[in-house]
Order: sequence, then structure tokens, then C-alpha cells
Amino acid sequence: MDAHVVVLGSANLDVTLTVAHVPAAGETVLTPTAPLRAAGGKGLNQAIAAARTGGAQVTLVGAVGDDGDGRFLADRLSAAGVHPMLRLDRTRATGLALVLLEPGGENRIVVASGANLALDDITPAEAREVGVADVLLMPAETPVAGLVEAARAARANGTLVVLNAAPVPARVADLVPFVDVLVVNESEALAVLTLLAPDEAVGDLGAPPHEDAVAERLTGWFGTVVVTLGGRGVLWARPGEATHRVAAFDVPVVDTTGAGDTFCGALAAALATGVDAAAAIGRGVAASALAVQRPGASSAVPTRAEVDALLATRR
Repeated sequence: MDAHVVVLGSANLDVTLTVAHVPAAGETVLTPTAPLRAAGGKGLNQAIAAARTGGAQVTLVGAVGDDGDGRFLADRLSAAGVHPMLRLDRTRATGLALVLLEPGGENRIVVASGANLALDDITPAEAREVGVADVLLMPAETPVAGLVEAARAARANGTLVVLNAAPVPARVADLVPFVDVLVVNESEALAVLTLLAPDEAVGDLGAPPHEDAVAERLTGWFGTVVVTLGGRGVLWARPGEATHRVAAFDVPVVDTTGAGDTFCGALAAALATGVDAAAAIGRGVAASALAVQRPGASSAVPTRAEVDALLATRR
């Protein structure tokens, strides 16, 4: 196993509450179900997805507090086959995400970043780890200054840089010179374009008929742009090409939490092992289709064999 993926990103304890509906202002909603505690955070989820679906060595560069939650997350990473390269922040608690899960699988998430805020730079050891990777995958739940440093170190060593701009950082323009692949959903795509082209009238490009135009416009800054569309699949574009589309699988949805992270991890692992962009995106679509049929985020990530089996049904 020579391929190597490094994920720089958040690690949180996820606490999920299943509710009949999201409370309105001033409303209290009761739930008969017990809270579900699980390992989460975009960085952790994507690292586990890369390890389970791909066939690459995976390292998570992250930060946790000096507490039981941090130790729990480190143990979960190791059990999933991910090397946890985690800083210990003695001044902040491990990150915490509160997930409200509605019938039909939709979710609302509030994150207390905690120790993840320590990732506002990278250490020499972390830079060396990035430099020997085939792919650096970066979700954007951690400070952008650290993302820029890591991406610069990656680019200097020929590492492919994949940015999942979720949430969209206000300083996304600082990352543009170092990013090879941008992964966003529909609203994030429009937000990135608005930040990069503030003087253009791009607001009306956000409607579904114009999503191809948004993706094509973003290729002016990024080598490859991938836009996830939920139940409508994925569209992607490269400079000078028309957009390509990959249809979603028709599957029952239990929980969408972490589906985008599963897509990103599977994509990064496939790219690290030399799979071309089209096939790598196809693996991401299949992996996320399997993940939404199960509750949880990192716990819902499928195996490589499961992804292969689902893809075989499409062939």
C-alpha cells in the first residue's frame, strides 16, 4: 500500500438527537430516543472514509483536547486504520458537534470548534507528512491560515491538493494558488464564486438551471471543480471542457450526516491510487449512496468491497 492521503481537518465528538422536527424560536422539542455519541468532524470523517474505501495509507492531522473525548477520537481513528497525528491542546476542549436529525434523514448541525482552532499553522513534522503524501485533503472547518500553510507545503512537494470548501472560508482566495481540486455543494459553489468575483453579477447563476455555469466559471480559478447535488448526483468540470454529470444511485435515505465527507474521502483515496477523475468521482458517488442508508457519520462509511459491489450494478 504505497498511496498516501493526508487529511488536515477537524475532529469532533458528535452528539446526535433524533427529533420529529427542528424547534422553532422559543420552542422545546422532546425526543424519546437517547443521544448517540460518535466520532465526527469533517476531517475525521473524511480520513476514515479514505481509509475504508480506498486502499491508501491515511493520516489525519488534527487537534484534540486533553480529555476523554480526545482519547475516544484517537482510538476510533486507529481502529479504522487511520494514523492519528493529533496535537494535544491543553487550553481547549475537544470539538463538539450537536446534530439534530429529522425524519427523512435531513440534519441541522451546530459545532463548537474547541481544540480544532489550534490548527492555525502547521508544525515542521506536519509539513513533512504533507510533503510525502500523494493527496492532501482539506475540509474547511479549521482556521484558513493553517490550510494555506499546508497547501503551500503540499504544492512545493508535488502533492495533489483537494479542498472541500465546507464551510466556505471568507479567505478562500488565499487558497486558490495551491488547490488542484475544489469540492463543494450547490450553495457553497455560489458562495465561492461570489467571494472570488465580487464585482460580477453572479447571484442569478445559483438556480439549478445555471449550476453548470457556476461550475464552469469556477474552473477559472481551480483545475477541477466538483459540485455535489445530493439526490441529483454530481457535476464536475475542468478548464475548457463542458461539464460532466454522474447520476446518483436511487437508494432509501436514513441519515445524510457525513455523506459529503464520505464522498470526499473516497474521492481522495481513489485519486491517490492513480484512478482518473471520472472514475474517482464515481467511487465517491457510490460511497456516499451507501453511507446515507445508515445512521451516523464516520460509522456509516462503507468498505471498499461494498463500493465495488455497488459500482458493479451500474456497469
